[in-house]
Amino acid sequence: MIRILLAEDDEAMRGYINRALENAGYSVTAVASGTEAVPHLKTEIFDLLLSDIVMPEMDGIELAQLCNDLSPDTKVMFITGFAAVTLRANREAPHAKMLSKPFHLKDLVMEVDRMFEDAVPMSL
Repeated sequence: MIRILLAEDDEAMRGYINRALENAGYSVTAVASGTEAVPHLKTEIFDLLLSDIVMPEMDGIELAQLCNDLSPDTKVMFITGFAAVTLRANREAPHAKMLSKPFHLKDLVMEVDRMFEDAVPMSL
């Protein structure tokens, strides 16, 4: 099962995303900040870090850079509602996928599915 670490400081958004991904068959660990995500990155293996960019304490870009150091095979997808932040993210984390708020949960799930379409086992 594909494991996702979700870092999103908005409680309602975190809940919506968490439920949508779990309903799509993903295993999700959801945290409210980058600093809450760090211990998970140090002790667990995730296939995807899905992170808001603008968060207190540690932003998503810093978290993605740390994730790359600890687990270079973990894919990264950012979610943000700030266009200027998107430019910074593209510069500092060029291999990360970007999804701009607002988005439909089905579009988020579809983007995550696309990232792992080669990893999904095909039925016989």
